[in-house]
This record gives sequence, C-alpha cells and structure tokens, in this order.
Amino acid sequence: MKHDVMKALAEARPEQLDPPADPEAARARRERDLGRAFLADPDDSPAGGRTRGRRPVRWTVLGVVAAGAAAAVAVATVGSSGSPGSPGTRGGHGASGSIDLNKQAVLAAATKAEKAPTGRYWYTDRLDGQSYIVPAKTGQPYAIVGAQTESFDWFGAKSGTGEAYYLRDLPARPATARDAALWRKAGSPSSFRVRTDGGFTTYGTKATKWRSSGPEAGIDPRGGGAFLGMSPKELRNLPSDPAALARRFLTQAEAGRAMGLDPKSGRAPSPEQAAASRIWRVASLLGGAPVPPKARAGLMRALAAQPGVQAIGHVTDPLGRRGVALASAERTTAVADGPDGGRSAYRSRDVIVFDEATGALLSVQDTLTRPGGEYAAMKPGFVISYSAIRTANWTDTKPKPPAKLPF
Repeated sequence: MKHDVMKALAEARPEQLDPPADPEAARARRERDLGRAFLADPDDSPAGGRTRGRRPVRWTVLGVVAAGAAAAVAVATVGSSGSPGSPGTRGGHGASGSIDLNKQAVLAAATKAEKAPTGRYWYTDRLDGQSYIVPAKTGQPYAIVGAQTESFDWFGAKSGTGEAYYLRDLPARPATARDAALWRKAGSPSSFRVRTDGGFTTYGTKATKWRSSGPEAGIDPRGGGAFLGMSPKELRNLPSDPAALARRFLTQAEAGRAMGLDPKSGRAPSPEQAAASRIWRVASLLGGAPVPPKARAGLMRALAAQPGVQAIGHVTDPLGRRGVALASAERTTAVADGPDGGRSAYRSRDVIVFDEATGALLSVQDTLTRPGGEYAAMKPGFVISYSAIRTANWTDTKPKPPAKLPF
C-alpha cells in the first residue's frame, strides 16, 4: 500500500462524505470500558453498519475474538494445516523434524521486545480499516480501503497524571497499485459508494481533523494509572514465563468466555476458534497496554507455542511495513449474495504481525487465503480488514496526536 499514487490520493483529501463518529459517544464508550483492547466479532458491526460479512475491529475491555456464528454469514473453520503456503509449525518444528525458521524469526523478535524502554506516559496511535469492492462501468471492479479511522490515546503512568483520546477519519483509497490503476481507468472518482450491512455507504478521499471530548481539549486530568483494567503494579508483576502467561491469558476457558459460552453448557470453542481467540488476546494486551518488556516477549513466545497457531514467515502489513507473522487456521465464509445471486464463499485467516527488529506489534488483519464470493477477483494475501499500531510507546512528555497523515 505504500505507493506514490496512494500518497497523492491521500494528499488530495476531497471532503469526507460519511458523517464523523460522535466523539462524545466514543469518549463515553472508552470510559465505560476503562481498558482498551482489540476485539474481532463477526456478530458485531461498527457504528453505521460499515461491514458486511467480515470482522470489524473496535476497542473494549480485555476483548478477544468472539467466533460465534454470524446472522449474515455462515462460517466453517478448516484444519490448521490447510492454509496455503503455511508450513505446520506446532512445537517449533516442521513435519520432517527440522527447525522451523519462520517460528524462530518470531522468537528472535520476542528477544528484541525484552529491551523496550519505559517512561511517564504511554501512548498508542492505531489505525483501523475495512476493504470493499467497488463496481465500475468498465466491468473491472477494484478494491478500496474505507471506514478508516485513526485513534490516538495516551495515559499517565500514575493516577492523576491524565489521559486523553482523539479520533480522526482517514481518506478512502485504492487498496493496491493494481486497484489504483483500475480506479484511474474508471475515471478516478473522488468518492466510493460501497455496499454495507446497512445498505450502501459512500466514502470520500479527504481526512477529517482530530476531534476529542472532555475537559482541556480531550484531556482528563483525573485519569491515568490504569491500563486494560490493570494497575501499573499489576502490570509490573506479570510473569515473563510463557507457560505462566498462557495459563493466565490463553486458556480454553478464556477463549470460551470470549465467545460468550456458558461454562455450564459444556460447549467449548473448537481448536481453530481457540487459536484465533489467542491471537486477538495477545494483540489486545500488546496493543492496548504498557506490558513490561519481558512479559511482552513472554506473550509472543506463548502465542507461538499454541496449538493451531502457525508461523508463516514474512508479511507486509497494511501500512507497508515488513514483519514476521503468526496466523490462525483458515475459515470459510459463505455469503448469501454472491456474484451469481446465490451462495458463494471465500477463505481467510487472522494474522498477527511483529516488527522483526524491535518485536513491536505492527498489526492484526483478516487476510484472504482463497478467493471467492465478493473477493473472487482478489489474490491470496489481500487484507479484508485490519487494525494496525502506527506507534505504541513510552515517553516522558505529554504526547500529542501526529499532524501528518499515515499515508
């Protein structure tokens, strides 16, 4: 996605046609949830019904994937060894018993995570986006990334040192260089009308300004000192041992709880659902809280060791950054309004990407593995939806949201 065409389109910034989200509602939701974490829930669409048959991403307290059946789609999960191009990596070795270099790359990145700094304020700059297919009079549809938002939050390490929340809408744009060429061929429209759960939504190619709510331009001076429902002391006391972290955060019971399964019902998530849940659980912790460096490394190692989680080598995230990745098993999504008017299906999987040089979390994304349905013209590796961390770090001065757009 890092192309000059994309940059030029972003800098043009015609007016955003979708109404902006209510910052007061966003603020109230954040205060209600207290902690922030990634949640992928096929049954829960973002405000405005922007998604159709795919995984929206939002913040909630200690959220993890809820892999129940969606009303609009039928989801069937296939075996964890079924992802094309993904070697079996359970236990860190391939079928032949040789060392899995893909998993070793993730573990090496975890070692880098042990050296992360600390400071007085923790801040996170996160981007969320959704892909849509735009029909064109040329007969050659193209993909755009729309429903894109950037959120910037910071929290003081101690209670009473403040916290703040900001949000802005980002330009919709063609997803790849190929899509940009098809967009130009279609006349370079400055807005995109796409189908969503609510019918149709139109996205423009201009960013909005940062907006916030609360006292002092979005800053709550009473805040700070709590992250994902944990105090700084609780965070400091997190173990670094992968097995201990797995027992606390990555259990089968935890995955079932995330799916809303009643422990008394005897129902449990499938191994494939549990693997996806664990990916999002780790993303929630690494992306939403200043987990101490050694505990961050332990979480990465714990996730890499989970059944059904595969190391898939190097992946480029939606911001064009190269990293090492782990993935869940494929799932099949069947939609009732395929190109032929009947049922059609595509396959995708959840992928979590880490910076190989620092061990930092880069993104979590729903990635196409087998084209079909509305994505029949797309290629494997196409990102259906994503949540990417632009920056997450400590600083000793009060952070400010960046003026420059990410693309």
